[in-house]
Amino acid sequence: MKHLWGIDLGGTKIEGIVINAETDEILARERVPTEASQGYDHILSQIAKVIRILSEKTGLSPEAIGFSTPGALDPSGQTMKNCNTTALNGRNLKKDLEDLFKIRIALANDANCFALAEATEGAAKNLDTNVVFGVILGTGVGGGVVVNGKVLNGRHGIGGEWGHNTFDPEGEPCYCGKRGCNETVFAGPALERYYAKLSGQKLPLKEVYQRHKEKTDVHATQTVEHLTESVAKAISYIINVLDPDALVFGGGVSHIEELYTDVPEKLKAHIFNNGKVETLFLKPKLGDSAGVFGATELVRN
Repeated sequence: MKHLWGIDLGGTKIEGIVINAETDEILARERVPTEASQGYDHILSQIAKVIRILSEKTGLSPEAIGFSTPGALDPSGQTMKNCNTTALNGRNLKKDLEDLFKIRIALANDANCFALAEATEGAAKNLDTNVVFGVILGTGVGGGVVVNGKVLNGRHGIGGEWGHNTFDPEGEPCYCGKRGCNETVFAGPALERYYAKLSGQKLPLKEVYQRHKEKTDVHATQTVEHLTESVAKAISYIINVLDPDALVFGGGVSHIEELYTDVPEKLKAHIFNNGKVETLFLKPKLGDSAGVFGATELVRN
């Protein structure tokens, strides 16, 4: 294909892009609100609106479209699951999009698209990396696995979902029904709760981190140390099993510098490699664009 079309289907906005497959030049880009509260059919109509506008801008029609979605397509039932945009859950989104546009549709969840984009066009581009694990640390915790430029979805469509591995069986309840998931330990809101428990003061994580950097708040420093020790332990399971060439971090928490300096050092005590850590720890390069660029990569070949 000469042109690649991608859609980032988010909870608040739907972003579409058309790029030249040979040069990666952006030919057109468009955003519209998702307006998910108006229901599933309205979301489909908003997607169609984006595609129509992109076609008008470029004079092109898509041969295939890749979608970054806020949840996963269940491989067995072919319906959506685990979507923050709850109107999508239980729906056969892929088939409905194929019926709507009469072309090939490829879907992957937003974490997988982040990992794919950063592996192929972002932080890991031109590096010697066959296996990349995308680490999402934000309001939630998630991940995606890319092997030789392809997303590893897995038998259940949950490849890379380390956010709901159990970190502490006696820990906080998680919305997934378990207790002490990684997400309840070191997602942004969890870190804010941890700081508040130590200090008796509620602060946004950005301010907590600023206090740590200024060395003015011992509780802030304890919170950052809790983050790095917890991530080192949790990510050691991924490295022991998958042994990726690189980890690419994304999400709001990924701006904390100690993830790239302290976590590799603390990993030495946890991985099965004689105290050596050679995994690359990479900062993201594509920012909010990772989802839509990852979507285009789904249909590149």
